[in-house]
Amino acid sequence: MNNNEPLSLYALNNIVRNVLAENMPARYWVVAELSEVRETAAGHCYIELVQRDEDTNEMLAKARGTIWSRVYTLLRPYFLQQTGQPFAVGLKVLLQVTIGFHELYGFALDVCDVEPSYTIGDMARKRQLIINRLVDEGVINLNRELPFPQLPQRIAVISSSFAAGYGDFCHQLQNNPYGFVFYPHLFSSPMQGAKVEQGIIDALNSIAANIDCWDLVVIIRGGGATSELSCFDTYDLANNCAQFPLPIVTGIGHQRDDTVLDIVAHTRAKTPTAAAELLIHTMAQQAAIIDDFKQKVVSAVVNRMESARMHLSSTVRQLPVAAKLCLQKHYHRLELFEAEVKAASPRRILSLGYSLTTCNGVVVRSVDDVEPGAEVVTHIADGKFTSTINNSIKHENKE
Repeated sequence: MNNNEPLSLYALNNIVRNVLAENMPARYWVVAELSEVRETAAGHCYIELVQRDEDTNEMLAKARGTIWSRVYTLLRPYFLQQTGQPFAVGLKVLLQVTIGFHELYGFALDVCDVEPSYTIGDMARKRQLIINRLVDEGVINLNRELPFPQLPQRIAVISSSFAAGYGDFCHQLQNNPYGFVFYPHLFSSPMQGAKVEQGIIDALNSIAANIDCWDLVVIIRGGGATSELSCFDTYDLANNCAQFPLPIVTGIGHQRDDTVLDIVAHTRAKTPTAAAELLIHTMAQQAAIIDDFKQKVVSAVVNRMESARMHLSSTVRQLPVAAKLCLQKHYHRLELFEAEVKAASPRRILSLGYSLTTCNGVVVRSVDDVEPGAEVVTHIADGKFTSTINNSIKHENKE
């Protein structure tokens, strides 16, 4: 072929196709990130693979890929079973491919096989990086350190209104065997797909706007495929939940290892029903404590009344003796008073040889009280006699 002779585009592309087919006929294992995944009605899956710089995230390479229906029918359930994830944008995969080139559609890779263990490892690596970052920032245990409410009745529920788990949760609360009253309120959010992270964060912001109205937050999903749990393994969601000022209970409804959301939450329940049982059990514990206090109060009152009754009975028994002693004490005092009164009696004084003189009925206390010729009456112990004053002699005061 003359290199100077012009070629049609088709001819050039045909040459490229033949060169690739002759020189790269083998199958190759390729590591790349899925940036686009599109399934067709015919059962084929068209993908776009990219490679980014790990430091700058700058795109370094890109290629189209095709998983034909005969291969995709086998790879799709196998990958899902092994990783818990469907083929989805953002996953890193290890694919076995052949190199193809079409004159019309250009360069493309035909996928022959996939190695799920690589994707599992990459998912675990990313998950661990998120956990490590939360630990380094000192927030991973913040929500768990909040005190759990003793009476968790006002419940902010983040879930989808269509989720079976939400209905199970409410039914379990309403039909609890103790008759406790709960007040759940739904803050609706998608529970699967790419909108989960922002949906839950928006719901948390709405709850925070009226934080005093709620005792705790419950995030429940229930049902759904295990493959849809990766949406709960994101840094922003975990960071928001870890620093939320109310305790968060998760009941996402799965048996596998905890998601990052479960790790930062205050308490993890396996299912929405189990989350409801946790709240009922907490209420029952407080009811038991209150009943115990009631019994103690009743017992204390009964004991106090019995003690008072016994004290009163003892007092009644002691009252006659005490009254007698009191009367005897006062009777003795009266006797003493009587003796003092008798000792001070004028009649007793007169019996000792003393006399009392009066003039005109007035006691004579001084010679100045009488004049010569005055008639006085002298009182003695056994009578009285009358005298006439001839003269009076006043003694000098020698004090």
